[in-house]
Amino acid sequence: MRSIQVFKKLEPEDFRVLQAIELGMESHEIVPKFRVEKNSTLSSEETRHRLNRLDYLRLIRHFDRPYEGYSLNTSGYDCLALNYLVKSETIEAFGKPLGVGKESDVFDALTPSKTVVAVKFHRLGRTSFRQTRRVRTYPADRSHISWLYQSRLGAEREYKALSVLSQAGVSVPSPITQNRHVLVMSLIEGRPLIDYVKLPRPRGTLNEILANLRTSYAKAGIVHGDLSEYNVIVKPDEHVLIIDWPQFVDRSSPSAESLLERDVENILTFFHRRFRLKTSLEKELGHVKGSTKSDHMSCV
Repeated sequence: MRSIQVFKKLEPEDFRVLQAIELGMESHEIVPKFRVEKNSTLSSEETRHRLNRLDYLRLIRHFDRPYEGYSLNTSGYDCLALNYLVKSETIEAFGKPLGVGKESDVFDALTPSKTVVAVKFHRLGRTSFRQTRRVRTYPADRSHISWLYQSRLGAEREYKALSVLSQAGVSVPSPITQNRHVLVMSLIEGRPLIDYVKLPRPRGTLNEILANLRTSYAKAGIVHGDLSEYNVIVKPDEHVLIIDWPQFVDRSSPSAESLLERDVENILTFFHRRFRLKTSLEKELGHVKGSTKSDHMSCV
């Protein structure tokens, strides 16, 4: 990822100007130049030098109209989050990409203690604002909603969900920390369910997914809200890991029942199409919701 390479070239004054623009973007889509200078507390000459440098490194956008101003771009926001992760001694080095999706980039990384972890960069700006606005809520006092703000909220929501789910015993990545639009969690090993043409125990895998949905719903009070064969990981030991939770809803939400039904139906449809498993949506949904017995749903 380009921002990881550029990050190594940045100096403390560069980060002060990036942070100054970030602060200004709380109230401006385009931060006036004088506001950047004020927020950074650097001299006018130094601020101008740093702005030119950051523009050259393609970490910010420069606007001449309707007034001269600046905004962060994806790489600039990445660098601010990376600076936090390095200074807090969370991350020491980055490795290979684990996955690139429509709303995120995921990499493995090394901690100072040499533990391999996963680092997820939320990228909600890749989808249209209208689409993300329909499925996510934002505070009413925001004068504008930028991709930056959307992505940060997505990371915050997913960190919150993983914290609750992991404590409840749901098979999800364990959250480590979160800053801005970046989430650090335990390593994600395995392949997405969609990649499998054959499974050693397709019924057992399905039962395990449904059992995790049941625990999530009954114990954690959370519905995934966007579950499919793309965000169920089959690990090397053949157990499952459920990922991508920024669109979760609380069980008390008016939409929870319909979203839970859609999650279950998506998984059952995939197993029927790919592995010819015949199941009843009504019966399996009843098990997940806890309205019927669930003996066959124990994880194996």
